[in-house]
Amino acid sequence: MDTIELRGLRARGHHGVYDFERSAGQDFVVDAVLDIDLRKAAYSDDVADTVHYGELAGQLVAVVSGEPVNLIETLAERLAEVCLADPRVVACAVTVHKPQAPIQHEFADVSVTVRRKA
Repeated sequence: MDTIELRGLRARGHHGVYDFERSAGQDFVVDAVLDIDLRKAAYSDDVADTVHYGELAGQLVAVVSGEPVNLIETLAERLAEVCLADPRVVACAVTVHKPQAPIQHEFADVSVTVRRKA
């Protein structure tokens, strides 16, 4: 299986358990890896035969900047649903990073990854 990877997509959202997270908002970073057969696109050289990663980025940003949720687990699930909406996508892995998570200790990253199949 081939893959399309979109990594480091940054968008502002208002997700979190705490009121201050929802009111102030914060940046979230998304990585999406799609499992897809790319042979048709490779032979046709036509963007219509693949997942347009620019359009995918816009759809993912709309979810991140859209309706708030408490958990990044929920956010990751919604993003995975967007990835799997294209019938050519066999499976996906979506990671949501929350670099400004309200953790009272120094940390490099906190993230959740979901893996889903069509």
